[in-house]
Amino acid sequence: MSKTIEFYFDFGSPTAYLAFFRLRQLADQYGAEIDYRPVSLGGLFKATGNNSPVTVPAKGRYMMNHDLPRFSQRYGVPLRPNPFFPINTLPLMRGAIAAQKLACFDDYADAVFRAIWQDQKNMGDLQVIHAVLDASDLPTPELLSGAQEPEIKAALIDATEAAVERGLFGAPTMFIDEQMYFGQDRLDFIEQQLADG
Repeated sequence: MSKTIEFYFDFGSPTAYLAFFRLRQLADQYGAEIDYRPVSLGGLFKATGNNSPVTVPAKGRYMMNHDLPRFSQRYGVPLRPNPFFPINTLPLMRGAIAAQKLACFDDYADAVFRAIWQDQKNMGDLQVIHAVLDASDLPTPELLSGAQEPEIKAALIDATEAAVERGLFGAPTMFIDEQMYFGQDRLDFIEQQLADG
C-alpha cells in the first residue's frame, strides 16, 4: 500500500521549492502519493510569531550562499536566488487553489516554482505571471480570475488556519503517517519512512 505525503508549501520559500522537486523524486522512487496543501507562509508567521530566516542577515547569507546550494546539488535541482525576493505570493497561492479546482495543479506549481527559483522572474508582477502561465500552456484567464474569487480567497485563509491548528509554524512542512517534519532538510526522515514501507 502506497504512502501519502502531505506537503504544506508557499511558492515564496526556496526551501519549499527544493522540497517540491525532491518529494517528486521520492514519490517516483517509492510509489508514494503527494497531497499538496497550499498555505500562506505570511499567515503562518503572523499566527505563530515566527519569522523568515532571512530576517537574521547572517543566517540568510549562510542559507542562500552555502546551505541551499548544497541541497540543490545533492538533489540535482537547480536553484538560483531570486533578485526580487521576497515576493508577495498571495495571488500565486490563491492561484494554486484555483489550479487544484481546474485540475492543472501539477503544471501550475511546476511553472511557478521554476519561474521564481530557476528563471529568477518577478512573480509579484501580474504581467510576468500572465506570461509565465501562457508559456506553460495553462488556462491563464481562468486561473487569474479564479484567484480573485471570494471562495478561493477564503479557502486559502481556512487552509492556513487549519495548518496552524495542526501545529505548523512555517513551510515547507510535511506529514507522513501523521508524523510532522518541518523543513526540506528533514526529507531524509521522509525517505526512511517510505523505504521502511
